[in-house]
Amino acid sequence: MPHVRKLLLSLSVLSFPMLAVVPAAQAQAWPAKPIRMVVPYPPGGPTDIVARVVGQKLSERLGQPIVVDNRPGAGGNIGADAVAKSAPDGYTMLVATTAHAINMTLFAKPGYNTRTDFAPVSMLTSGPLVLVTAPSTPAHNVAELIAMARANPGKVTFASSGNGQSTHLAAELFDSMAGIRMTHVPYKGSAPALTDVMAGQATVMFDTMLSAMPFVRDGKLRALAVTGAARSPAAPDIPTVAQAGLPGYEATAWNALLVPAGTPAAVVDKLADALKAVLTQEDVRTRFAAQGFAATWTSPADTGKFVAQEIDKWGKVVKASGATID
Repeated sequence: MPHVRKLLLSLSVLSFPMLAVVPAAQAQAWPAKPIRMVVPYPPGGPTDIVARVVGQKLSERLGQPIVVDNRPGAGGNIGADAVAKSAPDGYTMLVATTAHAINMTLFAKPGYNTRTDFAPVSMLTSGPLVLVTAPSTPAHNVAELIAMARANPGKVTFASSGNGQSTHLAAELFDSMAGIRMTHVPYKGSAPALTDVMAGQATVMFDTMLSAMPFVRDGKLRALAVTGAARSPAAPDIPTVAQAGLPGYEATAWNALLVPAGTPAAVVDKLADALKAVLTQEDVRTRFAAQGFAATWTSPADTGKFVAQEIDKWGKVVKASGATID
């Protein structure tokens, strides 16, 4: 039946361009239903605040609801793992943080791979931590803190919001670059850690500006420096760590938007373009600046490069600190 074989061959040839059109058509139709934005931390924290501001603005631009889904636990790993295993269709997104770079070395089995299990979309925010101490502490600046730690090995302590968090690793990087050894005191969250710093139970803490600056303004904490490459517009009178006595030091806290690997490039690009419009809005930039963040848009390619660099940078700090979580 040569005519039948000829007909089937013709149909198969015609099907190839049709199949090629399907992903493009799906991308063009995206989004056609609500989008889930996973925040791997509890409600009310810095990452959750960023997600809700960005989510609301994205919803307005994309014409679909953005549902913020808080999935806390395991240092951000539970939420990240859920997104990594989600369908790569543009309807599930992760608000990633510095921890998702740190966790690649800190955890023996995080359950996902930040390098390979996600497609980067854009940075969302970046900002420094702030180094704080109690007003009664003898050290009034970074140079005096280093001198105090050097004169009293192991007796100067630093609090953190948990083992392996950015508040921990920023201090480990400080120790390494300054050639000192402060003793780490981990807490379950920022609030109890700051409380003990204010009471003098721990000497210093590197914390987010959102958490620490209200206590600085109330005179309950003294800010020694911020950890960025430049002074923060939210506190321009506070020097950087590099300016205050440790040249070359820089540590930033950041948020980025990632989607599961395999998400169509056209969907990623459409989402990135929408984010660019959101993150350049003056009201968004002003709101983030007041909390110590800079609204930061980057292309998907540049976002991927940045995250890879952060994995390498913090991997070295984790290994030097000896911190591990099974």
